[in-house]
Amino acid sequence: MAQFRYQALSATGEAIRGQMDAGSAEEVIGKLQEAGHIPIEAKRADEIEAAGDWTSLFRAKALSAEQIGQFTEQLATLLAAGQPLDRALTILFDLPEAAAARKVIANVRDAVRGGSSLSSALEQQHGVFSRLYVSTVRAGEVGGSLHETLARLAEYLERSRGLRSRVVNALIYPAILVAMISISLLFLLGYVVPQFQQMYEGLGAQLPLLTKIVLGIGNTVRGYWWLLPIVGVLALAWLDRKRRDAAWRRAVDAFMLRRKLLGSLIARLETARLARTVGTLVKNGVPLLQALTIARNVLGNRVLAEAVDVAAEEVKTGSGLAHALAKREVFPRLAVQMVQVGEESGELDSMLLKAADTFDRETAQAMDRFLTALVPALTVLMSIVVGIVILSILTPLYDLTNSIG
Repeated sequence: MAQFRYQALSATGEAIRGQMDAGSAEEVIGKLQEAGHIPIEAKRADEIEAAGDWTSLFRAKALSAEQIGQFTEQLATLLAAGQPLDRALTILFDLPEAAAARKVIANVRDAVRGGSSLSSALEQQHGVFSRLYVSTVRAGEVGGSLHETLARLAEYLERSRGLRSRVVNALIYPAILVAMISISLLFLLGYVVPQFQQMYEGLGAQLPLLTKIVLGIGNTVRGYWWLLPIVGVLALAWLDRKRRDAAWRRAVDAFMLRRKLLGSLIARLETARLARTVGTLVKNGVPLLQALTIARNVLGNRVLAEAVDVAAEEVKTGSGLAHALAKREVFPRLAVQMVQVGEESGELDSMLLKAADTFDRETAQAMDRFLTALVPALTVLMSIVVGIVILSILTPLYDLTNSIG
């Protein structure tokens, strides 16, 4: 027996969270279904704690984001063609070349053959498939349209992967630029600057305050360079500890959301995720309240996630979704207006998907503009820093030359 933490929806759409001792996640899901609840997630408590460890960022995943997207699209195609789930998984098992990927698909197929639902089988793969992925598949199973759900999920994953790839590719050059200039600056401070200090001491020159500061920094870098990696490791450990603090993470999320440019970008990105997830779930027949409870898990910003929780409570009491989202004033006005139009026209799911497309485009355009301006901004900033160091070192030499002349 092990302890599991679970999330579920009651018959009235209320979110339920708790812990349960059971032999497997499948047993937890079965007990929740027997109680009339809709399971969303069931995981061992020790697995959840291990997932919070920063070292998990460096562990290789059995399936990459691209492989998960291909698996989802291919499975949707096979199911739409009338293939049984067991047969479809057997076909997909032969496609990957990597042994780790084949093992994951084999585990999913064996679990399905053993009587598990596809969502439960995916959930048993130790975090290979995200909470959103499992929740969306489970919603498709409940709505009876699994192949359509998988097709929309594949499209969602492709859009997300495309945006992530665009950002990563655009950040490669700025990252290399910052790394090279930082190394050059450390060399300048740790090796070149102390050489000038010895010369100035020999000449008995009077040094300006800026030069004294730069020389002090240079001596510190030269004498204590070995502290830099230690400070880096300690900083990582501190950030790892703080990111587990819910209050600290919420404060950081709120701070970022209040920033004019960054906050607008985050709000658009998160709104696109929320709209696409809720629209996909509602289109598959999932009730709006349940869709909101599932979709809030895709939001990385805790302030926006709390706003969705409040909106879900408002919807439970009979309020419209647009009115509920507008009360917290954290989501873009355009999104709220599009939701209102969808509610008034009776096509909320379609309007949510259109809103997702709109904010995806706006996010991509804003990201492109930001990244285009980032390189010259970094170049100017680092040039100013290097220029200040060089100027502070050469100014006393210039003064000495003038006095001798």
